[in-house]
Amino acid sequence: MKNVLISGASIGGPALAYWLRHHGFDVTVVERARGMRPGGQAIDVRGPALEVIERMGLGDQLKSFSTNMRGMNVVDADGNELYRSTTHTLSGGDLSSPDVELLRDDLARMIFDAVDGVEYLFDDTITAVDGTRVMFEKAAPRDFDVIVGADGLHSNVRKLVFGPESDFITHLGMNLAVFTAPNFLGLDHWQTFQQGEVVGGGIMSARANAECRVYMGFNGVTEFDHRDVDAQRALIAEKFADAGWAWPTALKHMWEAPDFHFDSMSQIRMDSWSRGNVVLLGDAGYCGSPLSGQGTSMALIGAYVLAGELAKDPSTAFQRYEEILRPYVVANQDMALKNQENGGAPTEEFAEVVNSLTLPAY
Repeated sequence: MKNVLISGASIGGPALAYWLRHHGFDVTVVERARGMRPGGQAIDVRGPALEVIERMGLGDQLKSFSTNMRGMNVVDADGNELYRSTTHTLSGGDLSSPDVELLRDDLARMIFDAVDGVEYLFDDTITAVDGTRVMFEKAAPRDFDVIVGADGLHSNVRKLVFGPESDFITHLGMNLAVFTAPNFLGLDHWQTFQQGEVVGGGIMSARANAECRVYMGFNGVTEFDHRDVDAQRALIAEKFADAGWAWPTALKHMWEAPDFHFDSMSQIRMDSWSRGNVVLLGDAGYCGSPLSGQGTSMALIGAYVLAGELAKDPSTAFQRYEEILRPYVVANQDMALKNQENGGAPTEEFAEVVNSLTLPAY
């Protein structure tokens, strides 16, 4: 079992590729996009995931990409300040913690650049899986010992092998768009949030204040095509048409943003993360939603454990992967629901849950 195919080249996929190469596997990664995807929200590397990054020799580089937030404030629809803090932020939590907050695309690129000897099939996707045989949209059919779906909330591998998305997804009643814009508020390592009854979001400076990331969300369950970006932009424009504050300017930049991303806040819960020689990693198998604050960390930890167990004993790898990770994953998913009840802010038990896993040594 030395030939592995990974679907998805965001964070979990390349991290798994790194550790598989470390253990001597041959690795191919297939990615629907034409290259590494830009954009995405600010994400956090916490607890055992920090140790995973350290074991990759990337600890100092990770810290160099930190958003270095100084604090946050909350305003009303007229821009009047309601609350201010220099001890924590909504996006990153406690500023005195060892957690590292950085932009999703910075972390993805950092891991991608750290991996040698991996074959990437960009602008392609899996169309069928039949045992070891994999059919692609463009590339010729090939055989792989192990097939990994690391392709996100709307996983194609999960749909092909495990069944329709509707069997596993739970919508949490919130939706979020994220995109890059000029730093039009002049924020200095700062983030400002505005929350209405139905719509709200925030703006945070990014990349040494050269730009900002804009978050625009709304409550409720809505039907949308997750591949129709123009329709998603129109939906956000409709929801925020009369929202006040800085949203009119944000909407102007939204139409020009090359990295606009929109999705529901949802969780994926499955009885098993593997079937035959196919296994799921990260959001594809156990999405916690942005409300967990742990999606990236769970993917990094999952990649480390899955690769380690495959190297240790392929015959028990998937079983051990679940035995080690499932209690941690469930605890973090449950914490997301508690965070939601708490208005999106982490509860007091958050740090305890984050640090409740001890990494195995491989």
